[in-house]
Amino acid sequence: MDMRAFPLVILTPVFEDRAASAQLFAALGARYGKEVFVLVVDDGSVRAPPEPDDLRAAGLCGEILVLRRNIGHQRAIATGLGYLADRLAPNQNVVVMDCDGEDLPDSIAELVAGLDDPEVDAVVAQRTARVETRRFKIFYALYKLLFRLLSGRPIGFGNFMALRASTARRLAAMSETAIHVAGALIASRLRLDHRPLARGPRYDGQSKMNFVGLVLHGFRGLMVFVEDVLVRLGIACAIIAGLAVSGALAAVGLKLFGFSTPGWFSIALGILVLIFMQTGALSLMTLMLAGVMRGQAVPPAESYQAPIDRVLATHPAVTSAVTPVGKTADGGAGA
Repeated sequence: MDMRAFPLVILTPVFEDRAASAQLFAALGARYGKEVFVLVVDDGSVRAPPEPDDLRAAGLCGEILVLRRNIGHQRAIATGLGYLADRLAPNQNVVVMDCDGEDLPDSIAELVAGLDDPEVDAVVAQRTARVETRRFKIFYALYKLLFRLLSGRPIGFGNFMALRASTARRLAAMSETAIHVAGALIASRLRLDHRPLARGPRYDGQSKMNFVGLVLHGFRGLMVFVEDVLVRLGIACAIIAGLAVSGALAAVGLKLFGFSTPGWFSIALGILVLIFMQTGALSLMTLMLAGVMRGQAVPPAESYQAPIDRVLATHPAVTSAVTPVGKTADGGAGA
């Protein structure tokens, strides 16, 4: 069945999480039934991949993009958006959500309702309650502060969002989306609406994202705004270098007027000169890197077809079929 017949498309990446994804499909089927088309991106699962039978059992129409290898959560979402870009009708909406249960299916209606405002291009979930440890909450608060200081932009949302078809196409055309979806949405300059929504508990098992992975994910968000980060770091280094020069001049003045104790002047001056040299070199390096980044054109987004191995299509009343990328189930050329 053509996905254009559905008013809403659900995009969810899955990696080794069939039990949780099956519960999500059941919840979506019970809540929305035939109103949604589900696009599952199987991110190279080996032990527990999502199966078409799970969609069919939930009474859902959908497709599973089976990727050749694991490419990561953000790039999997970007691949799904690229696949949808040329297949969406102008009046369709897309909801991006995780499959583990932390993005509640009951919250989808509130997100999509925000798109009724013609002045809104995307609606994002801003969490009001988190089912996480205190350590995670502390580090997340520090990350948001660091992100604001380095990029000059606030960030308070993740991947749970509702997009217009035009917004989905814009994100699919941005190379930054494969790095960090939320960061790319901020960089897109689209009009965002933030909806306060609670985060739910996981359906099954434990999160596969460890502390190192979370830190890496955070730094990838800053990579989207690498030019701004480099310029801000350069300005900070220049300020520190200026303070070091001022301190050195003050130390020389104190020495000339006899207010310095023996040995104090040489130590203070040596430390200040060292600070000046280090920060001056770092500021020049960051400004040069910023100039290089600004002078280079943004490379085109990687073709979404490259990571896709096959497409499994399913319908509640039809046996699943394997469809090559770029072809429809009847063998014709895809949209």
